[in-house]
This record gives sequence, structure tokens and C-alpha cells, in this order.
Amino acid sequence: MITVIGEAMVKLTAAPGSSLMEASPAGSAYTTAIRAAQLGYPTALMARLSRDSLGQFLRVHAASSGLDVSASPEADEPTMIAVVGADADTDCTDSLYFRDTASWQWSAAELGWMPANTTVLHIDLLDCSVLPGSTWILRAAARQRNRGAIVSLNVTTKPAVMGSATRAQLLMDRPIKAADLVTTSLADISWLYPGRGAEAVARLWLAEGPELVVVTCGFDSLVAVRKSGTVLYRATGLRSTSVTEFEAAFTGALLGGLHELSEAGVSIEALSTSELASVLDTATATASRSDTPRRNLVTAQR
Repeated sequence: MITVIGEAMVKLTAAPGSSLMEASPAGSAYTTAIRAAQLGYPTALMARLSRDSLGQFLRVHAASSGLDVSASPEADEPTMIAVVGADADTDCTDSLYFRDTASWQWSAAELGWMPANTTVLHIDLLDCSVLPGSTWILRAAARQRNRGAIVSLNVTTKPAVMGSATRAQLLMDRPIKAADLVTTSLADISWLYPGRGAEAVARLWLAEGPELVVVTCGFDSLVAVRKSGTVLYRATGLRSTSVTEFEAAFTGALLGGLHELSEAGVSIEALSTSELASVLDTATATASRSDTPRRNLVTAQR
């Protein structure tokens, strides 16, 4: 199955013209796992979900979306919360309350719960940026890669967590080397490496170990760069409600395509250009049709 390790949080969004806030599930890893499960791929979520009420909402929503949450520990720490202002872009947070929350406190014993039949392991740079969990996540990824699983790394930047772009580049060193596939967005690259294009950054990362880097470029297109030097461009035909929703759906569909290839005994390295193009086109078409509305979990007084 596909196993996704990463953060789960609740996003509070100011309701227009109201004194209330809407709460919805969020987190790059969490939403990607849900998308993969909704597409029918066997997917396990490994997220430390708090015992508090918000954590229980996240667990119920994940399970009702078709995710296997048996490897998601119950945590004593509180749920991470992101707050979005009334006039802000819903893809950006005004405040991120992440310190000492459940997402970051992974132990070696908890990561030992990983499903034995994992064929694709997806991790997020954000979760590889905060101790102590980052150490154990990277060790678990190395073990899975050694046993033949495809390791996918999503590079999502959160300045509140990572600090400066320079520090974030340093934090990326080990995760990039641990991955077969790297997914990211042009917006994240622009923050990490101001003035550098998607292809240039992709080649920088490919030199560290991965076989493939895929960069989504907002509403318009994506670019895939292989270690062999092949570059593929694809239009997205985006019809999702936001770039964030498209990226989660695309990544979920891409992981599903890699899972099917792995089941067929085809590695990323062995993919022909036409096979890779087919995987990207299928994932793009699937994500471009994705238009699932945000699920309200609770309504909180401002």
C-alpha cells in the first residue's frame, strides 16, 4: 500500500461577514493521503493524532475518507492549528501554532508501526525539519528504501517552522538524499532559491540522489525532470478551487500511479519517457477534475 507520514492540523478560517470561524482538516501529508484514498488506492496515514477533540475530528475524517489509520498513534500533545484571516488567500496562513504539538514528537517505536506491505512511502519536508521526529522519520525512510519501497518527498515550505530560506536549504540535505522522487511547487522553490527556475533547482536536487523531480507551476503547468536529463512539460487544465487542493490531488494520484507501477515490478529508473508521460497525464487529469469542497468540522467562536 501507499503509506503517508506527516503532519495533520486543523485550519481555522474566518467566515465572511460573521463572528465565527470555520474549522477544516489540513496539513500537506494529511490531505495528500486522503486524496490517494479517495482515488481508490490502498493508503495508510501515519500521523500523530492528538487525543484532544480536534485530533479526534481528524481521525474520524481520515477513516471516513477510506484511510487506514491503524498506524496513527494517539498523542498526548495538542493538535497543530493554522489560522487564516478573513481577507487572506486561503492557501496562506496568518498564524501557525505548531510548537510542542502532536505532529513532531515521533518515536522509533511509533514508526515501527509502519505497514509491512508499504510499496510507496511519502514523507514531507516539514516533518523532516523538527526534532525529535525528523530523525526517526528519515531512518524509517532509509529502511523502506533499502527494502525496495519508493520513497517520495514533498518539499513544502513553512517559514514559521523552518526560519530562513538558508536554514531550510540546510534542513533539506538529508531528506533529498533519502528520496527517489521529489515533488514541490514553483512557489516553494521561489522562496527557497530566489531567482532560480524550476529546472535549475530540480537538477540541483537530482545530483543528490533522487531519480525524478516534479514541480507544479501554479494554475498553468508542471515540469518533470529526470536524472537522465529528460524534461517533460504538462499543462494542468486546473479546475480545482485552489492551487493547494490541486497539488494534494495531483500528488495523491501520482503516488497511486507509482504504486501501480511498483506492483507491476517497474521502478522509477526503468520508466520509459512514454510511461512517465502517461503517469503524469493521468495524475494531472485526475487532479484537474478534483473539486471537493472543504469539510467543516466545528464552528468556533472568535
